[in-house]
Amino acid sequence: MADKQAAEEVVVEAQLWFRENWDPALSVGDWWQRLASSGYAFPRWPALAGGRSLDKAAARAVIEARRSVGAYGPPNGIATFLVAPTLFQYGSEEQQARYLPAIANGTVRWCQLFSEPGYGSDMAGLSTRAELDGDEWTVNGQKVWTSGAHNADYAILIARTDPDKPKHKGITFFLFDMGQPGVEVRPLREMTGGTAFNEVFMSDARVHERDRLGDIGAGWHVAMTTLSHERNPENPGLSETAPFGEVDLAMPVGDHAAAEARNADGFSVSLSGGGGALFDRVVAETDAWANPLMRQRLVELASMRRIGRWSNARTATRMKAGAQPGPRVSTQKINGAEMGRRMRDLGLEAMGAEGMLWSDDTVTDGLFHRYAMFTPASSIAGGTDEVMRNVLGERVLGLPREPGDSDQREKPWKDLPKG
Repeated sequence: MADKQAAEEVVVEAQLWFRENWDPALSVGDWWQRLASSGYAFPRWPALAGGRSLDKAAARAVIEARRSVGAYGPPNGIATFLVAPTLFQYGSEEQQARYLPAIANGTVRWCQLFSEPGYGSDMAGLSTRAELDGDEWTVNGQKVWTSGAHNADYAILIARTDPDKPKHKGITFFLFDMGQPGVEVRPLREMTGGTAFNEVFMSDARVHERDRLGDIGAGWHVAMTTLSHERNPENPGLSETAPFGEVDLAMPVGDHAAAEARNADGFSVSLSGGGGALFDRVVAETDAWANPLMRQRLVELASMRRIGRWSNARTATRMKAGAQPGPRVSTQKINGAEMGRRMRDLGLEAMGAEGMLWSDDTVTDGLFHRYAMFTPASSIAGGTDEVMRNVLGERVLGLPREPGDSDQREKPWKDLPKG
């Protein structure tokens, strides 16, 4: 009873605060700073990072209180749902104090320098090198499929620091300055028409020893923590605002929110959970439920979506606040990718001929088509469906590893076949 009363008091307090403080005429920067200073930016986070250390139920009530007055949400992206939770677990007090406040108020943006062009899903085979030179590391190599790198101020980087050790043991995790000399970003054009992804080239770039996260050679374990948060649909750092793109912090926040809604691309829609909302809009506007064959497939999809919500909630109740999600979150990742494909196929089919025509005067003003074009990425980004099934098989069901995998895990990285 005491906990319920405390939660109700939190909700009342939050509702009052948002009614008194939300002002669409404020600049984006001022609004995000006000939100972070209040602790309502990310309610489940500690105060240092714009939070109030609330439990899941109370935090959700705070978010609903914000939405009820139409207030724009906090920053969103790599910084909030990957960097912050990794810093919570592995960052020193100095690192947390230096980086978390600017993540909470959106004044710095981050990207993720993990994947490389020569290693596909074998991320542990990476060849980007970091060599210690005094109290700094010199970094050389190439990364690819880096979301938001063209707008990022910093990056989380994994690099090989000891080629004489097995591939999983010679990797170190760094907090990396993207604005320095020796860093080149080249955008990659996607079939959505957007450029959310990039190639990143590093030539004698530098990173200070104080920006190493975790022990030397322990970067693989830190990176797995990061990826587990990426695969966690209940990640408290997720927001409904667009996760990537240039943000004018001086722009009135109401104008920014309106422009974001008009210009949302498939990547933003997909990551912020808007795919389901767009799909529901397509179904309503095309009266898809009137078709008996379509209705049966819609019921199947509705069941998958309900199971997904139940699974997400079950995972959340098992986790302690701030704990690392376990390998079972791979189930949600696979299920989410499959639901995305089904929503894409059913939505385009429900449109009829309009499903073949991508323009601003189609259903949802072309947004669903953009979402449909981006859907294949959901089976790749954050770990392919095949990798996720291997994770479940090996780490949850206890099945043996793939043939030859054990041998590769024991040999020094320098002796392994490359490319």
